[in-house]
Amino acid sequence: MNTQSHTKSTARSLPIALLRARETVMAPIRDMLQGIRLTEQKWRILRVLDELGEVEQSAIAHEACLLLPSVTRILRTMEADGQITRRQDNEDKRRTMVQITDAGRTILENNLATSLAISNNIEAQLGREKLDQLLDLLEELQEVKV
Repeated sequence: MNTQSHTKSTARSLPIALLRARETVMAPIRDMLQGIRLTEQKWRILRVLDELGEVEQSAIAHEACLLLPSVTRILRTMEADGQITRRQDNEDKRRTMVQITDAGRTILENNLATSLAISNNIEAQLGREKLDQLLDLLEELQEVKV
Protein backbone atom coordinates (compact mmCIF):
# COMPACT_ATOMS: atom_id res chain seq x y z
CA MET A 1 0.00 0.00 0.00
CA ASN A 2 1.23 3.44 -0.88
CA THR A 3 1.38 5.57 2.25
CA GLN A 4 2.00 8.71 0.21
CA SER A 5 -1.69 9.54 0.06
CA HIS A 6 -1.85 9.47 3.87
CA THR A 7 1.18 11.60 4.70
CA LYS A 8 2.29 15.11 3.91
CA SER A 9 5.11 15.66 1.44
CA THR A 10 8.51 16.00 3.05
CA ALA A 11 8.49 19.67 2.00
CA ARG A 12 5.55 20.23 4.38
CA SER A 13 6.65 17.85 7.13
CA LEU A 14 7.44 19.80 10.29
CA PRO A 15 10.27 17.55 11.53
CA ILE A 16 11.99 17.57 8.15
CA ALA A 17 11.42 21.31 7.64
CA LEU A 18 12.98 21.98 11.06
CA LEU A 19 15.98 19.82 10.22
CA ARG A 20 16.47 21.53 6.88
CA ALA A 21 16.20 24.97 8.48
CA ARG A 22 18.69 23.94 11.18
CA GLU A 23 21.17 22.80 8.54
CA THR A 24 20.80 26.09 6.69
CA VAL A 25 21.52 28.08 9.85
CA MET A 26 24.27 25.78 11.13
CA ALA A 27 26.36 25.48 7.94
CA PRO A 28 28.13 28.87 8.32
CA ILE A 29 28.43 28.38 12.08
CA ARG A 30 30.09 25.00 11.50
CA ASP A 31 32.52 26.68 9.11
CA MET A 32 33.41 29.21 11.80
CA LEU A 33 33.81 26.52 14.45
CA GLN A 34 35.92 24.33 12.19
CA GLY A 35 38.32 27.24 11.81
CA ILE A 36 38.80 27.43 15.58
CA ARG A 37 38.65 23.65 16.14
CA LEU A 38 35.65 23.80 18.44
CA THR A 39 32.59 21.53 18.36
CA GLU A 40 29.04 22.83 18.13
CA GLN A 41 28.37 21.38 21.57
CA LYS A 42 31.31 23.19 23.19
CA TRP A 43 30.29 26.44 21.49
CA ARG A 44 26.76 26.10 22.87
CA ILE A 45 28.08 25.35 26.35
CA LEU A 46 30.36 28.40 26.28
CA ARG A 47 27.47 30.59 25.14
CA VAL A 48 25.18 29.25 27.86
CA LEU A 49 27.80 29.76 30.57
CA ASP A 50 28.60 33.26 29.32
CA GLU A 51 24.91 34.14 29.43
CA LEU A 52 23.93 32.45 32.71
CA GLY A 53 27.10 32.62 34.78
CA GLU A 54 27.86 29.78 37.17
CA VAL A 55 25.22 27.05 36.86
CA GLU A 56 24.67 23.39 37.60
CA GLN A 57 25.39 20.81 34.87
CA SER A 58 21.72 19.93 34.35
CA ALA A 59 20.95 23.59 33.58
CA ILE A 60 23.69 23.55 30.94
CA ALA A 61 22.24 20.36 29.44
CA HIS A 62 18.78 21.91 29.26
CA GLU A 63 19.84 25.30 27.89
CA ALA A 64 22.36 23.88 25.38
CA CYS A 65 19.98 21.11 24.24
CA LEU A 66 22.37 18.33 25.19
CA LEU A 67 22.00 15.10 27.15
CA LEU A 68 23.42 15.29 30.67
CA PRO A 69 25.86 12.38 30.17
CA SER A 70 27.23 14.15 27.08
CA VAL A 71 27.59 17.41 28.99
CA THR A 72 29.52 15.64 31.76
CA ARG A 73 31.92 14.14 29.21
CA ILE A 74 32.33 17.39 27.24
CA LEU A 75 32.94 19.43 30.41
CA ARG A 76 35.87 17.19 31.35
CA THR A 77 37.57 18.09 28.07
CA MET A 78 36.68 21.75 28.38
CA GLU A 79 38.06 21.86 31.91
CA ALA A 80 41.31 20.25 30.74
CA ASP A 81 41.49 22.88 27.98
CA GLY A 82 40.99 25.67 30.53
CA GLN A 83 37.66 26.86 29.07
CA ILE A 84 35.56 26.16 32.16
CA THR A 85 35.94 25.43 35.86
CA ARG A 86 33.91 22.97 37.90
CA ARG A 87 33.36 22.71 41.64
CA GLN A 88 31.09 20.91 44.07
CA ASP A 89 28.14 22.94 45.28
CA ASN A 90 28.71 24.10 48.87
CA GLU A 91 25.18 23.20 49.98
CA ASP A 92 24.62 19.99 47.98
CA LYS A 93 27.80 18.00 47.35
CA ARG A 94 26.00 15.94 44.67
CA ARG A 95 25.72 18.99 42.43
CA THR A 96 28.54 20.22 40.24
CA MET A 97 28.67 23.93 39.50
CA VAL A 98 30.27 25.09 36.26
CA GLN A 99 31.61 28.48 35.23
CA ILE A 100 33.24 29.85 32.08
CA THR A 101 36.88 30.95 32.42
CA ASP A 102 38.59 33.95 30.86
CA ALA A 103 40.01 31.58 28.23
CA GLY A 104 36.50 30.37 27.38
CA ARG A 105 35.20 33.91 27.22
CA THR A 106 38.10 34.86 24.94
CA ILE A 107 37.00 32.18 22.47
CA LEU A 108 33.55 33.79 22.35
CA GLU A 109 34.97 37.31 22.07
CA ASN A 110 37.39 36.34 19.29
CA ASN A 111 34.53 34.93 17.24
CA LEU A 112 31.85 37.45 18.10
CA ALA A 113 32.22 39.40 14.85
CA THR A 114 31.85 36.26 12.71
CA SER A 115 28.93 35.01 14.78
CA LEU A 116 27.18 38.38 14.52
CA ALA A 117 27.82 38.52 10.76
CA ILE A 118 26.11 35.13 10.37
CA SER A 119 23.12 36.32 12.42
CA ASN A 120 22.97 39.63 10.58
CA ASN A 121 23.04 37.84 7.23
CA ILE A 122 20.04 35.72 8.20
CA GLU A 123 18.22 38.78 9.49
CA ALA A 124 19.01 40.73 6.30
CA GLN A 125 17.51 37.98 4.18
CA LEU A 126 14.42 37.34 6.31
CA GLY A 127 13.87 40.79 7.75
CA ARG A 128 13.69 41.64 11.45
CA GLU A 129 9.92 41.21 11.64
CA LYS A 130 9.90 37.73 10.09
CA LEU A 131 12.88 36.63 12.18
CA ASP A 132 11.15 37.78 15.37
CA GLN A 133 7.97 36.03 14.26
CA LEU A 134 9.90 32.83 13.54
CA LEU A 135 11.59 32.91 16.94
CA ASP A 136 8.24 33.57 18.65
CA LEU A 137 6.63 30.65 16.80
CA LEU A 138 9.52 28.33 17.68
CA GLU A 139 9.19 29.29 21.35
CA GLU A 140 5.46 28.64 21.13
CA LEU A 141 6.10 25.28 19.48
CA GLN A 142 8.29 24.24 22.41
CA GLU A 143 5.24 24.57 24.66
CA VAL A 144 3.08 22.25 22.52
CA LYS A 145 2.21 18.97 24.25
CA VAL A 146 2.66 16.10 21.82
